[in-house]
Amino acid sequence: MGAGHNHAAGNNNRTRLLIAFIITVGVVIAQAIGAIVTGSLALLVDTAHMLTDSAGLLMALLAAGLMQRPATATHSWGLKRAEVLSAMAQSSLLFAVGIYALIEGVRRLFDPPEIQASSLLIFGIIGLVANIAAMIVLTGGRNSNLNMKAAFLEVINDALGSVGVIISAIVIALFGWYEADAVVGILIALLIVPRTIILLKASVGVLLESTPKGIDPTDVRAHIMAMEHVTDVHDLHITRISSDLPVLTAHVIVEDSCFIDGHAAEMLPALQKCVAEHFALSIEHSTFQIEPESNINEEHVHHH
Repeated sequence: MGAGHNHAAGNNNRTRLLIAFIITVGVVIAQAIGAIVTGSLALLVDTAHMLTDSAGLLMALLAAGLMQRPATATHSWGLKRAEVLSAMAQSSLLFAVGIYALIEGVRRLFDPPEIQASSLLIFGIIGLVANIAAMIVLTGGRNSNLNMKAAFLEVINDALGSVGVIISAIVIALFGWYEADAVVGILIALLIVPRTIILLKASVGVLLESTPKGIDPTDVRAHIMAMEHVTDVHDLHITRISSDLPVLTAHVIVEDSCFIDGHAAEMLPALQKCVAEHFALSIEHSTFQIEPESNINEEHVHHH
């Protein structure tokens, strides 16, 4: 049932991403036409920004499809890690856009271009309405994995960009202060960069197989050690294949008598239930190697 649920959730996420991608591409085309008609540099830069985010959403859509592929002999976990690679690529793109916006914003403070405020306002509103629609579409799946978080961040980033365009258009129309465009651009960039760093850090954490949040290997080891007949635990590893698929492996040393009275066979389901239910982070994919206490010296020599 769990696999069916994951498959259905994956299909829902793909549908959400496809709709958001279509909306975003539509905005890119509309803004590109607007930039050509009005000659607005601000709108042209925002169009380039939206184009980058469209590429990010396309990567997220492709990754969502790859994640649904079944495991094979070559890829024993399927292609679930495509989610992490996509999130990493998206956050890297978004980080680059944020840094560019900071540099360009500072440059424009000293050399602000003339902008047609009325046209800028119209296309800013069009962009904001479309981005809000895309946000509503993605909201339901935004916390399901890193890929969806990255896609949602792309759309929020676009919405902030549209709000910035609207605000700067209003200020320019009322006061003729063209530097407003640069100031708003810098503020948006300052909001973008820290969030992308957090997402990038999370993606790298999965790739480097760091221990996921919500579980402490020391606590896990202590809990297993407290179980009856267990004398030692070693080679304990808790990692993630993808952001929503934690895995655990460990060697558990038990009293020799467990292999005589049959108790060793009963310990495996107990250990698997322990890591699946006892801790804040549920680990359903766990592999335990149960070994007799008399074999511990040979085992340690083998590993070290």
